[in-house]
Order: sequence, then C-alpha cells, then structure tokens
Amino acid sequence: MATFLYNLGRFAFRRRHFVALIWVALLTLAGVGAASAPAAGSTSFSIPGVEAQKAFDLLEQRFPGSSADGATGRIVFKAPEGEKMTDADNKAIVDKTVKALSDGSEVVSVADPFTTNAVSKDGTVAYTSVKYELPGMELKDATRDALETAADDARADGLTVDVGGDALQAAAEPGAVGEAVGLAIAAVVLVITLGSLVAAGLPLLTAIIGVGIGVSTITALASALDLGDTTSTLALMIGLAVGIDYALFIVSRYRGELAEGRDREEAVGRATGTAGSAVVFAGLTVVIALAGLAVVNVPMLTKMGLAAAGTVVVAVLIALTMIPALLGYAGKKVKPAGEKSTKAKARAENKADGKGKGKAKDKATDGTGEPVKPGLGVRWASFVIRRPAAVLLLGVIGLGTIALPASQLELGLPDDGSQPTSTTQRRAYDLLSEGFGPGFNGPLMIVVDAKNSDDPQAAATAVTDDVKGLEDVVTVTPPTFNKAGDTAMITVIPNSKPSSTQTEDLVHSIRGAGADVTADTDAKVLVTGTTAMNIDFSQKLNDALIPYLGLVVGLAFLLLIVVFRSILVPLKAALGFLLSVLAALGAVVAVFQWGWLGGLIGVEETGPIMSMMPIFMVGVVFGLAMDYEVFLVTRMREAYVHGESPSQAVVTGFRHSARVVAAAAIIMMAVFGGFISSSESMIKMIGFGLAIAVFFDAFIVRMAIVPAVLALLGKRAWWLPKWLDRVLPNVDVEGEGLKPPADTASSRDGDEDRELARV
Repeated sequence: MATFLYNLGRFAFRRRHFVALIWVALLTLAGVGAASAPAAGSTSFSIPGVEAQKAFDLLEQRFPGSSADGATGRIVFKAPEGEKMTDADNKAIVDKTVKALSDGSEVVSVADPFTTNAVSKDGTVAYTSVKYELPGMELKDATRDALETAADDARADGLTVDVGGDALQAAAEPGAVGEAVGLAIAAVVLVITLGSLVAAGLPLLTAIIGVGIGVSTITALASALDLGDTTSTLALMIGLAVGIDYALFIVSRYRGELAEGRDREEAVGRATGTAGSAVVFAGLTVVIALAGLAVVNVPMLTKMGLAAAGTVVVAVLIALTMIPALLGYAGKKVKPAGEKSTKAKARAENKADGKGKGKAKDKATDGTGEPVKPGLGVRWASFVIRRPAAVLLLGVIGLGTIALPASQLELGLPDDGSQPTSTTQRRAYDLLSEGFGPGFNGPLMIVVDAKNSDDPQAAATAVTDDVKGLEDVVTVTPPTFNKAGDTAMITVIPNSKPSSTQTEDLVHSIRGAGADVTADTDAKVLVTGTTAMNIDFSQKLNDALIPYLGLVVGLAFLLLIVVFRSILVPLKAALGFLLSVLAALGAVVAVFQWGWLGGLIGVEETGPIMSMMPIFMVGVVFGLAMDYEVFLVTRMREAYVHGESPSQAVVTGFRHSARVVAAAAIIMMAVFGGFISSSESMIKMIGFGLAIAVFFDAFIVRMAIVPAVLALLGKRAWWLPKWLDRVLPNVDVEGEGLKPPADTASSRDGDEDRELARV
C-alpha cells in the first residue's frame, strides 16, 4: 500500500499539469451535467414494511385518486377580540380564501370550515384544510407559495391567520451564514497549523473541488435516481469536513518530511505513502459507516448514505493525487515544519551572540542550532503515560456521567409544535390546540380492510365502538367506505399532542383492539396518518440500530486489525467510540429533551429526540472517530515498529500527530457547529450532536483515554496471534517498504538511525 501510494504521489508531483487537468475536467463535466440535467421531480418518501405505509398503499388501491399520503395544509383563522368567525364579514374573508385555494395546482380538495364543523365551540377559531396530491417534501415551491399568499391576503383583511400542516414541510437547509462561519474558522485553524496562507489554502481548495464534483454529480443524477435535497446537504457536510481533514494530514506530513531534509518530490512521495495510507483506511471506515445505512431499509437513508460515501471516495482520491500536484505548483511557498523566517532566525542568532553563547550551547538543539522546546502534545502525552490510570478513570467517569441522560432518551419526529414560536407553523399549531385541543394537530386514520369479511359494515362499526372506549380519545368519526364497500376510513382525534407518549400508546392500543376485531370478523385493521407514520419510522430506526451498529463496528474492527496488526488496539478504538457516542447522545437529551442550557443555542421548545439521531450519529461519528484513531495511532505504531518503547512511541505519536488531529477536530466542529445557527430544530440538533460528539471523541477519547490505555497495556497493545499475523495481508501503513532516498542516506541503516533520532 505505502509503496503504491509513494509512487502515485511522486507521479502526481511530476505530472502535476496532467493531474490538475483531469480534476478540472471532472469538475467541469459534473458542473455541466448538473446544469443540463432535468430538474429533479418529486422525491418519494416511503418506509417499506411498516403498518402505516401498508395502510397508505392500501388506500391508494381502494380509494383511487384520494392521495392518501398527500400533504395537508391548514390555514387557521382567529377572529378579532369580541368577534366570532361566524360573523358575516369574517365568514366572507374565509370564503374568499377557500375559493383562492381551490384554484391552486396540486390541490385535491379544500374544506369549507362552515360546512365541515371546523369552527371551535366558542366560535373564535376556525380552520380550512387543503388536501394535496403529493407528500409535503414533494410539493412544488409554487404550491407552498400559493398557500402562504392566501393566508397573507386573509391576514391583510383583518383576521389573525397562520398556516400549518405538512404541506409546508421542505428539505431543511443550513443557513449560508453558518456555513461561512464554519469555513472561516477552518481557514484560520489551517493557517495556524500549516504556517502559511498558501499551505492553508490547499486543503480548502481541494475540499471545495471534491465537494463540487460530489454535489454536482448528485444534482445531475437527482432526477434519474430520485434523490432529494437532503442527499446533497449530507454530502456537502461530510465531504467538506473529511476533504479538509484528509488534505491537512498529507500536507502536514509533507512539511515534516521537508524538515527531515528530503527534497520536495521525495517528501511528497513519502507523505502520500505514509499519511496517504492512513487517509485510505480512514476513508474506508467512513464509507463503511455511510453505506451501511442501507441495512435500515429506508430508501431515503440508503440514498443519502451512498451519495455521501461517494463524496468521501472523491475526497480520498483528491487528497492522494491533487494535493501532491498542488504541492508541486506551490514549490518553496510551502515551508518545512518548524522553519522560522530568516528575520526571526537572525534575531535569535544576534541575541545569542550578544548575551551568552555558552548558555545556548548547554541547551538541547535541533538541526539549526536553536533550542528544542517540547510542544503541548508532547507535554500532555508525557503526563498521561506517567499517570495513565488516573487519566483513564477520569475520562471514562466523566463521559459516563455525561452519557447518563441517554438512558431517558425518547425518540420521535419533530412536528409544528417543536418549531420556534416566531414561525407561522408554531402559531397555527398553538391556535388549533387552543380552539380544538392538542390532539387535533395529529389525527389518526384507521383503515379497515374488510374485503375478506362477511359483513364489512359490522366490522367497521366494531372498530369504531372499540376505539371509542379507549383512553385518550376525543372524537371518532363514522366510517367512510369506498365505492366497492370493502374498505373503510375512520378518523380518530386523540386528547394528547402528536409527539406525546400518550398518543404513541393510543396507536398501540388501537392496533391491539384491531387484532381482536380481525380475529372475530376477518377484517384487517391498520392505523396510519402522519403521527402513526412517525411512530412507525422511529420504531423501525430503533430496531435497526443494533444490527447496524454490529455491522459497521464489526467491519471496521476487521479493517483496523489489518491496519494496526493488533487485537486490543481496534477493540479499544471501538469501545472508545461507543463511549463518545453515548456521551454525545446524553448531551443531546439534556439540551433538546430536558432543556438544560438550551437557551444558549436557541432551543425554544423541548421534546423527543429526532428518531434518526442515534443511527445518524453512529454512522457519521463512527467514521470520523476512526479517522482520528487511524491518524494518531498509526504514527505511534510507526515509532514502535522502528524500535521505540511502547511509552515513548505514544509520545512520538503525539509529537507528530496531536497538533494536526486537534486542528482537524476543531475544523469539523466548526463545520458542524455552523448548523446550530439554523432555525430548524432538526438541523440544529444534528449540528450540535455531531459537534459535541467530535469534541468528546477527539479530545477526550483519542487524546486522553487512548494514550492512557496504550501506556497501561505496553507491548501487549500490539500483540497479534502468530497464525493471524501470517494470514493477514501486510498493508504497510507505516511505510516500512519505502526505500530511503539516495541523496539523503547512504544506506538503510543510516535512514533508520535518522528515523530514531527524529522520533
């Protein structure tokens, strides 16, 4: 592996024009494809296998043209103080709104509140429901605009008017301000880490090119593959973060090789062969984690994972080829690590000449004669290996304490009640709760499939009677049959809000009662609706979490055994990841479910944690956590293989990698943290969860717990059964197979001596 990448890096350095032309051509091709591709149509959202989806599919068959899974928009009206909605003037405004909505596109029906009893008992609140042909995420922007325009016109006529329902649901996108701030922080960190604007610009440039190719390709294929906006959003977020990090690791290693006195072509080759090997395996862990989302069997998640994984593959290829090419263009503008400016050196020399050369001679010096001061990473690693047990206990107990709230995790999907109070959706939600009760915002739909029943009417009546006797039920409508008379729809209004545990319990109770009806009448009873679909979706994700975790961690464990040629190091990496994810989930629960410190990041409403959050965090954070593990520990193994003691190898690994790993983590935290500024609670939660998870994993697990465990294990950390050592392929991540250059060493022994002196 190392030898192949070494040759690849040197080739890209020498043939930089050719390599740059290839990537520019690919970017242009992807851009042209995105620009000329047909506009993405409606993206379908389905959850195969769950009861709510089966009910929707059945309604499409038995009630053709009813758009059972179509979106619903609600315009909620409130009369001015002292008036009622039934007053003539107010009624005229509502009639005008209903007529305007009826003329819109993608509209199936518009309900008149005065003929459907959609007026509150006190007469102050009324609403009109608009039924659409397509689900909320598939509606055209013009359709949503028409809904909001109708509300604006009614508001201008003197009523309090707000809009709710899933018709306004769209793919949430992070604000441009958050992305800009994240990139700005990344740029500052890169300049500090790499020491120059040119060196700092290389990772940013290659990351932007990689993301440009990935996102443009997704856009070009969106129509053909039915890809939604969220697919490109995830690809952008992950691609940008790993693209910067992978390039940073190679550029940093390149500067280190220059500091060893190697010429630039040789330095590029060795940096690509060593750090590039780590990039390959780190990228593979991310790809495994993202592609593994397919096991959840939700088409939308599968497409998101595969598209993001493709963007990661592009980021790896660009880091291995375009970075060496750009380093060739940069030439001497990218300086060796630790090199100071000529003026700074001159000042240091003058100071030494004028104030005592003798003292300077007594100090440890580097190749330039200047004092060598251990960096923060070295000082920290030295402290950890002196007190490994204390650091390990403190890290584990600290993260374990933060993880405790995760035991009270409640999963669900956000509804309009979780929106900020400044949004029209939240105000409409509150008005409906005020006028009709909280359960009115999440009605349940019961589908009675009586095709195999001897008496469909009796079966539907039995379901209605049973449901009326359940707790937490406010209203049960009479059954509505299709033309064939073999399928009925029944609407149930709960007493609790859609996201409450009481409503979830009611769904399970209805399904339990339906099982009894099925046994007596042979009629199948299914529960659906947006609320039931959310409950089923959450349960499906929850059930898939353990298999997904086992698949991803298992495959990555095998991969890391090959990389580190050890059993305990990969095991420690996997256990540390689980600890950091649990701690991150605990922090998410404390902030978004309990409301602790929520005001600091603008959390206006607490509630259940988004059902995708655990499995999403496992997938994304695992891949990124293994990045830090691979980059940090491969340098430790490299030192150990070259003859250092286990404890000294830990210090050496920190000397060369801690600064870069810390910079990479800060960059990822900045990128993810930019999403916290979003007004969408779902995006805010994802941004916070990923940012805090990266912090826990990089700075507590990888920087504290990992060196403490390695110090305690000593040589046992690198133990591998002899039979397994013979079976495993030798991927040579450490670059042992690289021959020392003729111009920097006369023999391999000399090169090894220099390596030992360096570390």
